Amino acid sequence: MAENKQVKSSKKPMRAEVKAKPKSLPSVSKDKTRSSKTKVAPVNSTSSLLSSHKFFFIVVTLIIGIVLVWISYIEPKYFSDYGALKKGQVVRVQNVGVPQIGGPFVLIDQDGKTVSEADFMGKYMLVYFGFTYCPDVCPTSLTIMEDALDMLGDKAERITPMFITVDPERDDPEAMKLYVEHFHPRLVGLTGSLDQVNAVAKTYKAYFTKSGDGYDDDDYSVDHSSITYLMAPDGKFVTHFSHGVEAESMAKKLAEILK
Repeated sequence: MAENKQVKSSKKPMRAEVKAKPKSLPSVSKDKTRSSKTKVAPVNSTSSLLSSHKFFFIVVTLIIGIVLVWISYIEPKYFSDYGALKKGQVVRVQNVGVPQIGGPFVLIDQDGKTVSEADFMGKYMLVYFGFTYCPDVCPTSLTIMEDALDMLGDKAERITPMFITVDPERDDPEAMKLYVEHFHPRLVGLTGSLDQVNAVAKTYKAYFTKSGDGYDDDDYSVDHSSITYLMAPDGKFVTHFSHGVEAESMAKKLAEILK
């Protein structure tokens, strides 16, 4: 029993060893360290190389585009002709032709007489398409035509003013006669069958169409282009006057042509 007590007493109590943890740096100092490292990080060489390649590609594309424009447009249209002239070669220049406006027609005048374009050859023709039921556009255009001819004085004798209806179903010769009397004394009113009017409007590129609810009776209007055409004594198109032109401007232009 004494030996057992002695053995027990010889055992020394165990002491827990506590290792001291190293002091960690404050989080603020870590952030400062990281931020400072970010600021001094080296430039990405790969992105720089890609930017250089992109810039080079844009420059090359622009150069190719300029060369193609030069070869396709500038050189053939200018330098080829210039070189040919230097060598004494003949260069053919293609002029832009006048619009194909006007042509043969057969209509009926306000006196009921059948006429054609041949009856008006030898004089200029000032042609307007409209209709007698037109509320304002046609009267305005015909009044401008009348005033312009009055401004021309004796020169106006070389021009035949002409009013062609686009509403032949209502504008018979009698209606045309009553209507043109309100304007220039030499104004010729022309009508005809629907086919004849369609044909002459087509040659003059004049547009018109019925509008409104009463297509089958007299309760309708006609939408139409409002252009005054000047035709030469040989029946060829010379020029046109758009709607709203002033009488002074029309008279000035006509005087220049009649010189």
